[in-house]
Amino acid sequence: MTEIADRYRVRADLFEKKVVAVQQEQWDNASPCDEWRARDVVRHIVDMHGVLLRSADRTLSPAPSVDDDPIAAFRAARADIEAVLDDPAVAGREFDAPHVGRTSVEMSIHQVVSADLVLHGWDLARATGQDDTIDPGEVQGGLESAGSMPEEVLRMPGVFGPAVPVPPDASPQDRMLGFIGRDPNWHA
Repeated sequence: MTEIADRYRVRADLFEKKVVAVQQEQWDNASPCDEWRARDVVRHIVDMHGVLLRSADRTLSPAPSVDDDPIAAFRAARADIEAVLDDPAVAGREFDAPHVGRTSVEMSIHQVVSADLVLHGWDLARATGQDDTIDPGEVQGGLESAGSMPEEVLRMPGVFGPAVPVPPDASPQDRMLGFIGRDPNWHA
């Protein structure tokens, strides 16, 4: 396994714990993502797993829908990504990604789906009243990654929203959240 596969598994474990902790009556809670409910956060993650699988000429395996069983839907999508990451020939395959250029399947998974688990883990935690603390190393990495993106890509619809101002003495996590368009003070 590679460092990317290992990091994906750690991030997926943390996201899955949040999905499992959601109470049935919380799935329709508003989330920090405009017009998304808690269930929609998980739907986005599962859908993006499917998008990245296409770069490996694969699709999501048959699984329950997010509407019927969000936990099973995520676990199935996760297993599909892990299978790709565990196959060096598939993970190392190169392709042309929009706005990025030539990249490998595993790098694309790392930069998109794996990173999304961290950011949308915060969204899901905030929507459902869970601990929304992000590991400080992830916060630093998120700031560096987002900060290195060209502004026109960073603020494209579907990437990150407009920056949300935070106080100068805001925590690193709040600064990262504000930079990627999240209001760190948002509550359901």
